[in-house]
Amino acid sequence: MMIGTVLGNRYELIEKIGEGGMAEVYKAKCNKLNRFDAVKILKKEFSSDTLVVEKFKREATAVANLSDNNIVNVLDVGTQDDINYIVMEYVKGKTLKDVIRENGKIPYTKAVGYGIEIAKALDCAHRNNIIHRDVKPQNILVTEDDIIKVTDFGIAKSTDSATITNTSKILGSAHYFSPEQAKGNYIDYRTDIYSLGIVLYEMVTGRLPFDADSPVSVALKHIQEQPVPPININDTIPESLNSLILKAIEKDPIKRYSSCKEIINDLIKIKRNENIDVTPKKQDDQFTRVMSPITDEDIRKSNANKEANKPSNSPKKNIKDEELEEYDDDDDYEDEDYGKSNKKKFLILSLVGILVIALGAIGAAMVFKPSDKKAESIEVPQIIGLSQEEAKKLLESKGLKMEIVGENPDDKYPEGSIVSSHPGVGEKIEKGKEVRVIISGGVEKLKAPGLGELDKNAADTLLKSLGLSLGKIESEYNDTVPSGKVISQNPVEGKEVKKGDSIDIVISKGPQIKYTTVPYLGEQHKSNVPNILKGRKLTPGKVNEERKVTNNRDDLNKNYTVISQSLEAGKEVAEGSVVDVNVIVYEYKEPEPELINIPGGIKGATVRDARAIIEGAGFTFSPGSFKDDDVVKDYTVKNGKSNKAPKGALITISGVEEKKPEENPKPKQP
Repeated sequence: MMIGTVLGNRYELIEKIGEGGMAEVYKAKCNKLNRFDAVKILKKEFSSDTLVVEKFKREATAVANLSDNNIVNVLDVGTQDDINYIVMEYVKGKTLKDVIRENGKIPYTKAVGYGIEIAKALDCAHRNNIIHRDVKPQNILVTEDDIIKVTDFGIAKSTDSATITNTSKILGSAHYFSPEQAKGNYIDYRTDIYSLGIVLYEMVTGRLPFDADSPVSVALKHIQEQPVPPININDTIPESLNSLILKAIEKDPIKRYSSCKEIINDLIKIKRNENIDVTPKKQDDQFTRVMSPITDEDIRKSNANKEANKPSNSPKKNIKDEELEEYDDDDDYEDEDYGKSNKKKFLILSLVGILVIALGAIGAAMVFKPSDKKAESIEVPQIIGLSQEEAKKLLESKGLKMEIVGENPDDKYPEGSIVSSHPGVGEKIEKGKEVRVIISGGVEKLKAPGLGELDKNAADTLLKSLGLSLGKIESEYNDTVPSGKVISQNPVEGKEVKKGDSIDIVISKGPQIKYTTVPYLGEQHKSNVPNILKGRKLTPGKVNEERKVTNNRDDLNKNYTVISQSLEAGKEVAEGSVVDVNVIVYEYKEPEPELINIPGGIKGATVRDARAIIEGAGFTFSPGSFKDDDVVKDYTVKNGKSNKAPKGALITISGVEEKKPEENPKPKQP
């Protein structure tokens, strides 16, 4: 499970939102831009298949330069370990396949609107020489605002690439293949128009025109069988739309629409307002597949199987048109009870079988009837490198015709000359037949892609996929572009270049580090600190207060002054470094007085003697209004506790009595 994986040091996978035959799609959080993106990851079983990996990566470059509201934007491409991924815009909504499943049929007016938007997206791709090759409802998103977004250009083919004639494998989804795509023949923009026709057919009928139990069988039907007209399945669609769909899915590309603009114009004319409520009908997912092209042997086997499955003893009678229509409109092949046919259905199938046998016999007689004259075969002459006029003249001299089917940029052959043919030079073709050729468009001209804020590896991957390369790589400091990302390029984005050219880039080293000296902040008031630090290009940090109690009122003048700092004064540090400081905050408190023992002997002493005792012990004496000779009976001590009191505390005489005269006083000595 890849949930939680971070790709490119940026895209965090948080939820799997889709899966196809070749890739899985995840919702991802872009940690750099704080937004959601969609990340498409090639399945690991294809990682060793060079063809598939190459075509998967091509999607990023195929769409990167397309600008259309109906195409999902590609934002980034990368490889991490053995993970190949493409980053796209995240679209909230459903696939068109989901919409068809939920509705069964889509009201034809809405289907026409969807068709116009799909065709506009394909027209944009075609104008940029890109053939999608895998147009199907699973690759078409419908946003919450009901806007169409075409995605999954994973097997898109640029018209500058070789044709797929004689290739050993073909890519795509069998239910939406064009006949020429199924055969592995030349393809052009009309293959997308065929697939669009199949999508329109499915939207208005809720079913596919061709279905079978294997991709090869489906592909054979595209090549051999005619579809049931969609109006026979849904009689609410106008005849004009029925005709448009049948024209789009003609087996011969020449009979189809030649461009998306043509089909857009006709779709616009067909618009009509009508709502239809139909029970949804389930269809199996159609994965993009890698499979072998359909060969003559496949077709022969298919015909042989049909012959073997024909009824042998069917009654011979005329087949009524309404019976054929009922058979054509039958959709029981999708039901669980398939095979439990009633007598009427068996009769109809038998009659159809007889008709097929009869037609087959007539056709076989015509095909295998001995001919008096055997068709002459001509060897295709050497026309590669010749001008169109020279090649045409040479072919006509051999009794052959020439058809130009495409133009490819080419740096080997001059513009307008022949670069390839089908059949190839030296191969034989029946006299009078056409040799299809590709002409050179000259040296391919591209527009330099934007590499801004990609890292070196991503820029290299993108350039290689376009046939370009990295040139000179320089680096410089930059205050805004993150370290390791591209600051600028030469040639600049959008400038015309040709394949093989190199693009020079300048990589950011991040902000340049400059140094400064940390000032001494001791005894500075905290209000002065920010200006002092900014003057040294340092950043003021936290101001932490350290509180302290004092008995000295002078300390209050030092409140909020710096007593320490986080970076040592005189040290060399990078500009912008943060400096925290600690400041002192004093709180004044009166000092506790000194307690001393209250002296004894005060009671019973005269007021005069009590004074001497009190003051001698360090206290303050208050005699009141008593006489010196009065005898102390009681006293009070201010702030006294037990037998102690603050030094200097006031002791007040509170009660006295007169001193009694002495009895029998002693006589004075002479």
